[in-house]
Amino acid sequence: LAEFVGIVEASSLPARTVERSCAVLRRLSEAEALAHGSGAGDAPAHELGDLDTLVDVVGSVAGLEVLGVERICASPFPSGSGVVRTEHGVLPVPSPATAALVAMANAPLTWPPAAAADTGEMVTPTGAAILTTLATFRQPTMNVQRVGYGLGSRDSSQYPNVLALWVGEEAGASTTGLALVETNLDDASGEHLGFVHERLLDQGARDVWFTPIQMKKNRPGTMLSAIVPAEMENQAVDLIMKETPTLGVRVRPLARYEAEREEVEVETSLGRLRVKVKRLEGRNVGVSPEYEACREVALEQGMPLQEVYRVVQREAEDQLLDSTG
Repeated sequence: LAEFVGIVEASSLPARTVERSCAVLRRLSEAEALAHGSGAGDAPAHELGDLDTLVDVVGSVAGLEVLGVERICASPFPSGSGVVRTEHGVLPVPSPATAALVAMANAPLTWPPAAAADTGEMVTPTGAAILTTLATFRQPTMNVQRVGYGLGSRDSSQYPNVLALWVGEEAGASTTGLALVETNLDDASGEHLGFVHERLLDQGARDVWFTPIQMKKNRPGTMLSAIVPAEMENQAVDLIMKETPTLGVRVRPLARYEAEREEVEVETSLGRLRVKVKRLEGRNVGVSPEYEACREVALEQGMPLQEVYRVVQREAEDQLLDSTG
């Protein structure tokens, strides 16, 4: 595992790709260790794989970044049936490592119908590690934009050997799979807190904030809170544990309703400026001027920033808001 992680961390890949790839590799190693009854990171190298494993993991993570995918939702894993031949002999399907990954993530699993007996292996440990690290298992309502298919080399008469990837936008105001990650700190400097704040946002946290609190022996402290996608939970915890003096991190599932959002440009008396539009059930219900655009106008024209905000807000609302709202 250390060699795999070292190769990825020494690469020139973006930081988010490196962090997510290493998280997948660590989870795969943990599952293989469970299957072998060994310590974390001690799984036999041949079980983790070789160059193919790095290509599968890093290629998948990098590909999702290129596609601009923010959240991944997966259907239940197909269990497969029958046996698979390995260096340890004949093993049942799913393999012990795949089964460990499914159990670690509390992921849903579907069994094949009796008519499709002996399908063979349908989910590999690497595939299970990628999805259980990056995805949540739910079925969102989404507006589909593109669909892609990956075809395997196995030619089965019982099922199509195809993996489908549907890309789109989640429709309407809906709950999302999120986690609230928190810890109390009484011995972290402002510089360290600011650094952790930046790293969490770089990883993909939706929001990060600090709250003044009172701790043991009447010492003032700071509570660090972050809202992160559920698939990022392990990365966020790992970052906080490494970058702060904390001895423990609290995590709990969080549901949040989200309005549709879009950034558009509107013609105003101050020029063409960007604004953020809030939508509910297909209707424009709110407009917010974009700070950087208003700041540039204020500096160029010598106007108070709040006056620029008022002008852009009023004129954008006249153009964009639903007249019945």
